Amino acid sequence: MAKVCWPYFDPEYENFSNRINPPRVSVDNDSCHECTLIKFDSINKPGILLEVVQTLTDLDFIITKAYISSDGGWFMDVFHVTDQQGKKITDSKTIEFIEKALGPKGQSTGGLKSWPGKTVGVHSIGDHTAIELIGRDRPGLLSEISAVLASLQFNVIAAEVWTHNRRIACVLYVNDATNQAMDDSKRLSIMEEQLNHILRGCEDDEKVARTNFSMGFTHMDRRLHQMLFADRDYESAAMTTTDADGPPAFRPKIRIERCKEKGYSVVSVRCKDRAKLMFDIVCTLTDMQYVVFHATISSEGLYASQEYFIRHMDGCTLDTEGEKERVIKCIEAAIQRRVSEGVSLELCAKDRVGLLSEVTRILRENGLTVSRAGVSTIGEKGLNVFYVRDASGNPVDMKIIEALRREIGQTVMVNVKRVPANAKAPAETKGWAKTSFFFGNLLERFLT
Repeated sequence: MAKVCWPYFDPEYENFSNRINPPRVSVDNDSCHECTLIKFDSINKPGILLEVVQTLTDLDFIITKAYISSDGGWFMDVFHVTDQQGKKITDSKTIEFIEKALGPKGQSTGGLKSWPGKTVGVHSIGDHTAIELIGRDRPGLLSEISAVLASLQFNVIAAEVWTHNRRIACVLYVNDATNQAMDDSKRLSIMEEQLNHILRGCEDDEKVARTNFSMGFTHMDRRLHQMLFADRDYESAAMTTTDADGPPAFRPKIRIERCKEKGYSVVSVRCKDRAKLMFDIVCTLTDMQYVVFHATISSEGLYASQEYFIRHMDGCTLDTEGEKERVIKCIEAAIQRRVSEGVSLELCAKDRVGLLSEVTRILRENGLTVSRAGVSTIGEKGLNVFYVRDASGNPVDMKIIEALRREIGQTVMVNVKRVPANAKAPAETKGWAKTSFFFGNLLERFLT
């Protein structure tokens, strides 16, 4: 069987190759009346599929179909995409950005860095300190974390929080009252000590919680997948999510077979369709050091079917039952991390130190637990979205939501929506979306 040995890519040689055979991108709105076709051809290199899928995902596109082929030295793919309303991509600035991000300039300069808000979920945020937290989840933990940051006079300008299999992972961008990153080692040490104490709770084992700091940018979704994968959240995973008013949620059906003729392992996934599903699966395969040579992606009503022809980076296929079981568990975990059912609360208010702490405290005092959260800053406005259930994991009584709305007061705009398990995107998505969440016209209402 042929081995896959990725060569060393000298930066100058790679730039030279791109000049000779530059990536080709075309945005086609004529071939299909229901969606936009994005075609991409490029020299094959490690991680190229994830780069392309990440670019389309960060633009909040819905990928309804895709055809991938990268056997040999060339990478070719076609994506059928729509916007969040199911319409074609017709905005000229968006099309121009796609061509730049995936074209020769994007390949050499990092593409997405020029697209405001898509890397970290905010516009110009200035200097910041990035905090990564992972530990055992429990009711009220996010409130405790934000209270520590507020007590130390740190403002959370962007954040994403995921929970899965009784674990919590957070990436937060914070700065001080002067909108500058914190480089005081003493204050950072105090923050780390207090956060680790909260994450460990009653546990004495240092391994149950970790806090890391950095001064650079990170792709939040990508990093959250890496953190939970390294934390082995896929182990002893149990499917406990249920639809609010229906039967148990549809468990992903994942099958791995052998394609003897070509020497591939074929990973077939069928599950409920949702936004960013392909990104989550490709991200996990990449983190596990598997190379995708071919793939077909399709959506059929509420469900998605995805098939990947893969080998490990060392050229080996999945030959043992242990290897297959591990890949299945990791893909299932990647799919489930982003699943959010129940009620979403979208809040918009004037940004200030302690805003996140105040809101999460009110949620905790009303007996609500946060399963996923996103924080964004647009100008002087802080935008938060929380997916919540009650402390027992059951659907939230709407009387509690109404009481919470009254308690928050008139200074915060609140939008409440039920989130079905099979939703590709929230129903009301007019306007913009600067994080992984969608606030509809909540900002517009707040500004009027």
